[in-house]
Amino acid sequence: MSADTVEIPNTTPTISFEFFPPKDVQSEANLWKTIDELQQFKPDFVSITYGAGGGTRDRTVRIASEFIAKTGVQVIGHLTCVGSTRAELVEILGEYKDAGFHGLLALRGDPVGGPTAPWVTTPGGFDYADQLVELASEIGGFSIGVAAFPDVHPASDGNFMQDINVLLRKEALGATFAITQFVFDSGRYEALRNALDARGSKLSIYPGIMPVTSYPQIVRMLELSGGYMPKATRLRFARYQNDPASLKKLGIDVAVQVCEDVFALGAEGLHFYALNNAGPTSEIIKQLSMLNR
Repeated sequence: MSADTVEIPNTTPTISFEFFPPKDVQSEANLWKTIDELQQFKPDFVSITYGAGGGTRDRTVRIASEFIAKTGVQVIGHLTCVGSTRAELVEILGEYKDAGFHGLLALRGDPVGGPTAPWVTTPGGFDYADQLVELASEIGGFSIGVAAFPDVHPASDGNFMQDINVLLRKEALGATFAITQFVFDSGRYEALRNALDARGSKLSIYPGIMPVTSYPQIVRMLELSGGYMPKATRLRFARYQNDPASLKKLGIDVAVQVCEDVFALGAEGLHFYALNNAGPTSEIIKQLSMLNR
């Protein structure tokens, strides 16, 4: 490099999307349409969920394999403790590896009765996501991600530092990145990031971005996940709950502001919960000032 050449660091955040397996032929057609539209943003990776107990596992693996073949984009597969023995989890990891998955998101998962239901241990299985991280590390060949909770994990009884300790343990076992529940308060993302930095963590923390398109839906999702939305923001959404066009526009505006704020705070990437719908996510990304794609 010559003396008069200035090397400009890459300050563009990574972009990633989360999809869920479709339930029928029409839903699958819609998913591929969504994927085609979002490809214009050159995602760094996508994550694909599967149902509790592996109810949609076969579809997850098939769609992920087709996605990798068509796009070459890295796929992160979700993996939970729900309803699976250790041997079955090893089998799933083998399927993921054969399908070409780049990595996995290791999650405890919600109990069969929902996030607020009591946890039921599967005989021969795991109770905590750190056990999944340890297993995936033993098997090798995956980039390992975990969940992070700026609004505190529902099972932590409001103990923020307990969540930090759990994340640090997962990092020590092999996790290299974390994806947060959806963020509506950038200050809470900042507190999470600062707490980890203060303990020497090197985890990349990708804030989850949720385009709000339905008021009842987001209220329900916040209740189930223990997520937080500032009162002023909630009131703004409530105002337009019977005006779909205005609510969608507000959802895009709020998400754009959150993205700009967390990026200014040093977020390395933005993870969009696309809900298999390209429209709102596309509009958000097109409005972001920090992207050059």
